[in-house]
Amino acid sequence: MNNDSCREESACSCGGGNAEEKSPLWMRQQLTAGGIAAALLISGLMLEFFTALNIPAQIVFMSVIAVSGRDILKKAGRSILKRRLDINCLIGIAAFGSFFIGHGEEGAAVVFLFFVAETLEEYAADKAKKSISQLLKLAPETAKVKRGGKEIELHVHEIIIGDITVIRPGEKIPLDGKVLTGHSSINESPITGESLPVEKEVGDEVYAGTMNEEGYLEVSVTRKSEDTVLSRIVKLVEEAERKKSETEKFIDKFARYYTPVVIILAFGAFLVPTFILGYSWEIWFYRSLVLLVISCPCALAISTPVAMVSALTSSARHGVLIKGASYLEELSKVKVIAFDKTGTLTKGKLEVTDIIGFNGHSSEEVLSMTATLESRSEHPIAKAILKKAGAENIHLKEISRFRAVKGRGLEALIGGQKYYAGARSLFNGLSMEIPGEISQLESEGKTVVFVANENMAIGAIALGDVLREKAPKVISDLKKLHIKTAMITGDNKKVAGSLAGKVGIDEYHAELLPEDKVKVVEKLVKKFGSVAMVGDGVNDAPALAVANVGIAMGAIGTDVAIETADIALMHDDLSKIDYLMYLSRKTMRVVKQNVSLSILIKGSLTILALLGLINLWVAVAVGDMGLSLAVILNSMRLTRVKARSL
Repeated sequence: MNNDSCREESACSCGGGNAEEKSPLWMRQQLTAGGIAAALLISGLMLEFFTALNIPAQIVFMSVIAVSGRDILKKAGRSILKRRLDINCLIGIAAFGSFFIGHGEEGAAVVFLFFVAETLEEYAADKAKKSISQLLKLAPETAKVKRGGKEIELHVHEIIIGDITVIRPGEKIPLDGKVLTGHSSINESPITGESLPVEKEVGDEVYAGTMNEEGYLEVSVTRKSEDTVLSRIVKLVEEAERKKSETEKFIDKFARYYTPVVIILAFGAFLVPTFILGYSWEIWFYRSLVLLVISCPCALAISTPVAMVSALTSSARHGVLIKGASYLEELSKVKVIAFDKTGTLTKGKLEVTDIIGFNGHSSEEVLSMTATLESRSEHPIAKAILKKAGAENIHLKEISRFRAVKGRGLEALIGGQKYYAGARSLFNGLSMEIPGEISQLESEGKTVVFVANENMAIGAIALGDVLREKAPKVISDLKKLHIKTAMITGDNKKVAGSLAGKVGIDEYHAELLPEDKVKVVEKLVKKFGSVAMVGDGVNDAPALAVANVGIAMGAIGTDVAIETADIALMHDDLSKIDYLMYLSRKTMRVVKQNVSLSILIKGSLTILALLGLINLWVAVAVGDMGLSLAVILNSMRLTRVKARSL
């Protein structure tokens, strides 16, 4: 990983830049220190305002700094040694400057309030980070395993690939694997964000952290605990949180130069009125200290990272894996989204779409005869027809002398009569004209299976790659956002044109090889500026790579997709594209709100400070702690963004 992709300690050194998770002990220590410092501050104020014991009061105020400002002063010292001034230096100068002019209570208050602000910032950042690592806790730490004919309970780290785990109803899947025995409904929402349970049977993949809702399952483990889909999602999101967007990089660079400039300006604000204009040095020294505190770039520095971490966490909860903040930012600029056809706009699986009976035969008869003939075949077409027959409760007949006939299809004896199922050539020699609707189905790119006996045609079944139900709505919603859509496919122009018309795609490019798809995406980038490409993440990998943002669908079972795509949709839910666009745009709106608010408040307080209308208390309470808290709360709203239509 390069240096740019890691979060450095910003010039602000605020909590938002700290990538380490905080322990419960850290929070207890912060609360204890804060409580002691608050009690000391109140005691000092009572001594100063209600007694004549000024020196003891100043000692108490110094104790406040010792308790709550220990880390602040340490960081300030390190920054000075590195010759890289930061906010801790500003606070340190303001605190000791306050004591110098006899306002120890304000110096103590500044350090205490800054301590509170930093604690709140670190707590908020830590909460956002922990919310994604909490996903790992969805997977149980132990599992029941069959070994030596016995069922024993082991820690998941002790389980090896090939072990057979036992999962009963109501238990969570401990490790990724394949179902060996049983049938059940599995709630995969922790990974896919899809709330509806998924039916699983023998041979199907199941994933750690998902819930077995109904049946008894025996699962052969295919991945160790550290390599499960859930573990890899958490690792990738944590890596993504360390990668900076262009906005974050700019603000970090800005803050690096901002702090030294502020110190120089504050020094100038003291020197010019005092030594050139002849005003009171004490008044202008105090105002320059207020200016130093106001100029803290803390809220500005955390305005982007806290928002980005919140958005990345939200997306992971909804089954959308975003590999870095830069992709989220780039997505908000996208002008065109290019979709692959097969498996993206369509389901990528053959399904029966039409059943047509000839010579007075009903559709049920056609399906029954065809399914009976196909029952001995393992071809994908046969599986699709048998699935349809099962759904329609079609009774299959007894067959004999089954064989495959080259160039024709399948033949067998049913009730003593020979029947055929297969290609158009079945009609050769039969006095039957092919209906026009069959030609229409073939022109749409559908596969047509004919069924006939030796004397007449019985009917035909058309199969095709079915359009996803949500596709037209998704395209319509994208158009409302003024985002153009394109479809790129290897299918012929007739098929592509027909589907593009049904969905409402703006433009389509057909009969493309993988390298041709790359060229089309490059042309779109050149023409429109920013392009997202949506595909399966495997066959479309080259095209996804050249797009500004590559989005892979159905990545839960595809290691390649998770690794290569910029954004991976863990479930085959096309509506998540709308969610992504909504999240990316909302995130950038929140970032702009945070930055604008920071600049507006800081600018206003600066003017008030130069006019002598605010003190150090107000400067840190409003300009630092209050503003930082507002930025954090505004950013945390992104963790509650839900998948929705635009």
